[in-house]
Amino acid sequence: MSSPSSTVTPALKAEILAEALPYIRRFSHKTIVVKYGGNAMTDPHLKDCFARDVVLLKLVGLNPVVVHGGGPQIENLLARVGKKGEFVQGMRVTDAETMDVVEMVLGGQVNKEIVHLINQNGGKAIGLTGKDANFIRARKLLIQKKDAPLGDVIDIGHVGEIIQIDPSPIALLDQGDFIPVIAPIGAGEAGETYNINADVVAGKLAEVLKAEKLVLLTNTPGVLDKAGNLLTGITPVQIDEMVADGTLSGGMLPKISSALEAARNGVKSVHIIDGRVEHSLLLEILTDHGVGTMIRSD
Repeated sequence: MSSPSSTVTPALKAEILAEALPYIRRFSHKTIVVKYGGNAMTDPHLKDCFARDVVLLKLVGLNPVVVHGGGPQIENLLARVGKKGEFVQGMRVTDAETMDVVEMVLGGQVNKEIVHLINQNGGKAIGLTGKDANFIRARKLLIQKKDAPLGDVIDIGHVGEIIQIDPSPIALLDQGDFIPVIAPIGAGEAGETYNINADVVAGKLAEVLKAEKLVLLTNTPGVLDKAGNLLTGITPVQIDEMVADGTLSGGMLPKISSALEAARNGVKSVHIIDGRVEHSLLLEILTDHGVGTMIRSD
């Protein structure tokens, strides 16, 4: 069976490259933070596509920084030890045993697999967690109960909120032409380990690095309205309305919140895109045809 690329004529290839040139010039030496998750990191072909996209972005002069999740892999290991994952407002409840599993999966298995895939495709990736050089400092996250008095909170265990990110380790890696691959685990003041939502880490990191773009890969075409139609552009007011009427809920809540905060705090463009589309990263960054939702700050 021939690959899709074998049916592309030389003339069309040249046209595609010419279309990419203005974007390469525009984003040269700019930082692009990518949250990698969903089907894109479980389907073997999509994993390979993603790794090649990241390597290509680096080779043409951009500085990609990858922040990854690992929900399905965590669920698999939890099931093997007889535990079931539980979520509150899109955040994983993380007791001590679950934290051990999270750290093992994110900091070990998933992180090293992504690093290997990128290196196998010609890149120079280095894996980190937020505990390396304590570059992601965190404290316990307490979640405000819905429709309850202020201060009536839920303790979901070893889940962290970010206090501070030190950008210097990432800057050093970028200067050395390395591609940082970051597991969303933070360090507490007394050496505690915290599980942090990967969308939140990606958003805050994009702010701190003054990224040109924040791109969040998902298992949907982007942000959908109540009828299931893709919204290619969306504003904070629309998002508030969609949260209030239940259109946006669960795992989409931290994603949307992080995207909005990044857009309001200096990240020039924020995109929620369909990670199930081959080469979605390149389509979003280097072509005229977007594949998801752009978050506008106003």
